[in-house]
Amino acid sequence: MSLQDWAGHTAIVTGGASGLGAATAARLAADGLKVALFDLNQDSGAAHAAKIGGRFFKVDVSDPASVAAGISAVQEQFGGLRVLVNCAGIGGAAKTVSRGAPHDSALFQKTLMVNLMGTFNCASQAAAQICAADPIGPDGARGVIINTASVAAFDGQIGQLAYAASKGGIVSMTLPMARDLADKGIRVCTIAPGLFLTPLLDELPQEVQASLGAQVPFPSRLGDPEEYAEMVRHITRNSMLNGETIRLDGAIRMAPR
Repeated sequence: MSLQDWAGHTAIVTGGASGLGAATAARLAADGLKVALFDLNQDSGAAHAAKIGGRFFKVDVSDPASVAAGISAVQEQFGGLRVLVNCAGIGGAAKTVSRGAPHDSALFQKTLMVNLMGTFNCASQAAAQICAADPIGPDGARGVIINTASVAAFDGQIGQLAYAASKGGIVSMTLPMARDLADKGIRVCTIAPGLFLTPLLDELPQEVQASLGAQVPFPSRLGDPEEYAEMVRHITRNSMLNGETIRLDGAIRMAPR
């Protein structure tokens, strides 16, 4: 067995300015990849890119034209694309009916546009670029696409209607996308994280963080973004991982609330 080495090749990480995306960008850069960060947070994105020796591009993943412009700029500055990791996403909570009022359709649509359409926009456009690369290694690989879902795709909680739908769509895209791209030598996997210490949770009081971590069977704590990044690294290198959604969650199954 030989692991695929992507050192010297180009990777894009969406949502790379913070959280899971920032940890992933740092991990890939440490492995010798040329890393481009896509995000809307220019200050944090540019600072993190400079720290890891990457490059920041302000991209709205929900806008196909913005994604196309970002990928084109990456191609010009870094050369051919090989790896895409989709980490960009938003939360938002609302019930199907709350105090007699229906779920805000604009909130539902925005969540799907960023999380699901954003993943689709980046994955489909990146795949078209990766297809142009020469196959490398014993398996004739051209590249890898890794998407980020959530355990909410399977265990959506009360108030997570839009979020769970968006993440469930990412899970459902995984196998057909892998099948679509199999003859191109492009693998596709999805990671479904559980409770991780992202910027959203980091803002909560320590006692709340500890309470959330205690819900995880083992290890009973919040996940570290670097653990997510290590899973990304393994998927990029292990050529038999394809068409699969991997729960990275310490065996948690979310309660209704």
